[in-house]
Amino acid sequence: MNDLLAGLGLAIVLEGLLWAISPDLGRRIVRDMASLPERQLAMVAWTMVVLGMGLVWLARG
Repeated sequence: MNDLLAGLGLAIVLEGLLWAISPDLGRRIVRDMASLPERQLAMVAWTMVVLGMGLVWLARG
């Protein structure tokens, strides 16, 4: 449970850094993602899920 909370906390920190450092970039990314076709957006999301799981697997080895 502690690992889950630590992982969620790290994800929130990293997400917040984008908006804190460059709010304009964050807006552009959201705008660009909103214009993607649903299938392409889903593929990007699944790619991120797989990459994230791979990183967790490597870290927890």
